[in-house]
Amino acid sequence: MPVRNEKQQRVAVLADSDTRWKWGSLTAARLLPDGAALDGFLLRGRATPTPRQLQEVGVRADSLREVTAVEFLRAMRSGGYDVVVLALVGGAVQALLHGLAHTWQGSADRPVVVTGYVGVVYEKLADGLLLRHGADVVLANSAYDADRFRAVYEGVGADATAVTECALPFLGGAPYQKAHDPYTVVFAAQPSVPDTPADRMYLLDRLVRHAESHPDREVLLKLRSKPGEHTTHIEETPYQKLVQRLRAPANFRLVYGNMGEVLDRTDLLVTVSSTAALEALHRRVPTALLTDLGVREALGNHHFTGSGCLVSWDQLDAGRIPEPDAAWVARQGVAADGTYENAFDGARARVAELLAGDRPPLAPYYSRTTAPGYLPRVLARHHLAPDGSPLPGAPAADKDPGAVRQIVRRAARGAYRHGVQRVAPVIRRMGEL
Repeated sequence: MPVRNEKQQRVAVLADSDTRWKWGSLTAARLLPDGAALDGFLLRGRATPTPRQLQEVGVRADSLREVTAVEFLRAMRSGGYDVVVLALVGGAVQALLHGLAHTWQGSADRPVVVTGYVGVVYEKLADGLLLRHGADVVLANSAYDADRFRAVYEGVGADATAVTECALPFLGGAPYQKAHDPYTVVFAAQPSVPDTPADRMYLLDRLVRHAESHPDREVLLKLRSKPGEHTTHIEETPYQKLVQRLRAPANFRLVYGNMGEVLDRTDLLVTVSSTAALEALHRRVPTALLTDLGVREALGNHHFTGSGCLVSWDQLDAGRIPEPDAAWVARQGVAADGTYENAFDGARARVAELLAGDRPPLAPYYSRTTAPGYLPRVLARHHLAPDGSPLPGAPAADKDPGAVRQIVRRAARGAYRHGVQRVAPVIRRMGEL
């Protein structure tokens, strides 16, 4: 580990999946000066990223270790950090906010706590936002999101000053200029959208048929994870399994890796509602949001109404190339007009202001007064009591030898994934007989 001098700022990033580690670590890099030390913590759970997934993200930390919520709180008690980034699902953010409030009781110079969303916010807006309330900075990835976030907080009487507009931290890359040889169509798959095997098979079949009808094109299925891996959402029917049912042409293949690198050779990005669409629009890559399964909140493609990018496979097969609406793109924080480098100025200034001043105790909207029937359950999932203190018997590293813990954890995770991807679909099919 590199030697840190006294003036070097330190940031801790706690993430619960590969995509949230990508968002959290890159957000930290955007908010702090060059040379700040980054310590990474991976919250132990079903989606804890594998070494391959971490390598694919490409962010290097000064240290990186896997922890439980209680172990993380213990590290924060004596860590000496300037900023803590919580890159977690909403319930975990809320639990950690209460845990940190308890851990830092009486501390006059506690770290600044930052949280936000890894991509498009198209569901559970109020639920997710209120679970994130209490952080010093709640990042909104666009002007559109910032307005919605403030409206939710103000609507329940909660302080909305933490909402800070910025952009997704992983946008970038050279702007698209001309078609590649061969012309390349990329379908960006999502782990849980759509969620039924029939709908996923439909999309895969249309992608393969597109490849068959356009033999001069290269058609790629971009996958987020390999078999046995999980990301933010559970994937019960992996495309790798479904593709075995089809006879794909030679110009069709599966690809993994960093989305930015795939976009380097993309001429048309197709998806249902993936955040990859925003990455593509930022680079001016032609982008299509599919309407084949409807424009529905459950799919998330309703978020793209007004974008000019909603089309069907039939239209794409016929040669249509969507033209994005410039006003919509600008409102969504895509910054395709070259303003992206300034998108984090406000957030950096906000963090610097908080670091220079007095920071009151963390005060989430949810408390034992406002949500006595909800909050204790949220905290208990992470072995925390209603006051944020660790529950008796909470798992911790010093109670389980490292090697044994790793073996048991890997076995349990493997069994869980086998149950999700193999056993559960069989049980559902039996129930339909």
